[in-house]
Amino acid sequence: MRYTRVYTGPDGETHLADAETAGETIRAVESDLVGTVSETFPVTGVYFREVQQESSPEPHNAPYALFIVGLRGTFSVEVSDGELREFPPGSVLLVEDTTGKGHITRRVGDEPRATLMAPLAR
Repeated sequence: MRYTRVYTGPDGETHLADAETAGETIRAVESDLVGTVSETFPVTGVYFREVQQESSPEPHNAPYALFIVGLRGTFSVEVSDGELREFPPGSVLLVEDTTGKGHITRRVGDEPRATLMAPLAR
């Protein structure tokens, strides 16, 4: 399973990197479904967020490490090393730049963005 990391490097800059979870193929106990299951990530809970009004386009850090799953609306993330990527619905990010120069998140298009947020237990 693929996701994108937003992290602070040793240089203090925020970077984007493609990542992939370890996984194993299993047969579900309750049915004949066969699928790949990733490693388990301990979280403190999950919540939904719908952005009605975007914040000013200033760099910021994540308040804590968390997974963000895009549900509706496309958004972009620009990191301090200059890279910019767009993330459509269905994208998964692990945002863990709690220090460093931060990132800027912007809505792409007119549709408000909705996300599922899952803070990691660390």
